[in-house]
Amino acid sequence: MPSAPTTSLDLTDPAVVADPYPHFARERARHAVAWHEPSGSWFTFSHAAVSAVQRDRRLGRLWTDREPAERLEPFNLLHRNQMMENEPPEHTRLRRPVASAFSRGHVERLRPRVRALAAELLDEVDTSRPFDVVEAYAEPLPVLVIAELLGVPRSHADDLRDWSQAIVRMYEPAPDEAVVSAAVAAAEDFAALVRELVAVRRRQPAGTHEDLITDLAATELSEDEVVAAVVLLLNAGHEASVNVFGNGLVAMLRRGLRPGPDVAACVEEMLRFDSALQLFERTATAQVELPGGVVVEPGQKVSALLGAANRDPAVFERPDEFDVARATNPHLAFGVGVHFCLGAPLARMELTESVALLFDRMPGLALAGEPESRGTFVLRGHRRVEVTASGGRREERDA
Repeated sequence: MPSAPTTSLDLTDPAVVADPYPHFARERARHAVAWHEPSGSWFTFSHAAVSAVQRDRRLGRLWTDREPAERLEPFNLLHRNQMMENEPPEHTRLRRPVASAFSRGHVERLRPRVRALAAELLDEVDTSRPFDVVEAYAEPLPVLVIAELLGVPRSHADDLRDWSQAIVRMYEPAPDEAVVSAAVAAAEDFAALVRELVAVRRRQPAGTHEDLITDLAATELSEDEVVAAVVLLLNAGHEASVNVFGNGLVAMLRRGLRPGPDVAACVEEMLRFDSALQLFERTATAQVELPGGVVVEPGQKVSALLGAANRDPAVFERPDEFDVARATNPHLAFGVGVHFCLGAPLARMELTESVALLFDRMPGLALAGEPESRGTFVLRGHRRVEVTASGGRREERDA
């Protein structure tokens, strides 16, 4: 095994999970890339290294079924057939129909619905007392939006949220037995629902529905591949939006900040400052030299630490400050290269609309207690964020 440089950073350490950024800074000051013996992987800490890992086609996503494979088949099936877990040409074949469906205007078509759904959720909030903004707003909104985009009935919104959360917990280091069982059950139930919806779309005449499942059901993708694509879109679209919203909101409220006139710029800073996705793994298919002169041998894994890259002082001025109007912001939250997040336009639109409406309705928004973390590293977020409107809604004060 490589002898140097090395790191002993423990991603399961509660102190690292609670606030990884000081730990990243110390590591990044020592090396851009370092070998992590416990995980058998190279860790990348600098923006240049993480960007290189994401762009280099010799570092790919190579799916290996989780073991025991027979028991975990429902979970493995959803990932084996995902574009995110494959490389070209298979990745291209799986991604093209989904990208084509997105390009038909579904995202912009949803903008008025995002505004309406966000307003509906805020209308239901009792601002006379503290409320959990994650439960009341940040979690239900992206589920309702992605369900509408896909064509999943709104009555399944709670199921979608539960299934998504159960599946993504498998991405953390060393998931326990309860997590594994919940993920397998969620994968089975989620796939069964999507298969039902695909069957309906294929039986009914073209033009009956305007949604992504209808579009995908009419492509050359197999049923398993359509199911995998739908599950990926729900999981990625829901989890990323919830965690970016919660992490960014907490960062702003702790500092007494509000979005500036350019809410989209504030959203980019939310994406950068406290990254929802912290780690993305690749495997070398050939020898690759990374920044710092580190040589990755074929078969070795590389863990791109996105949160570390997004706080690199070599790229970001005052990286540990939250700047709502940051002008230059080449963060890597959505990735780069062939695996750039297909749902980035939807996430950006949804976050911009929801953040703008929240602060317009509740300009006096403030934390009402210490936020409760999910306690996870790979997908970083808050389980609960109690806030107070501090004076009620704008329309109530203006009445």
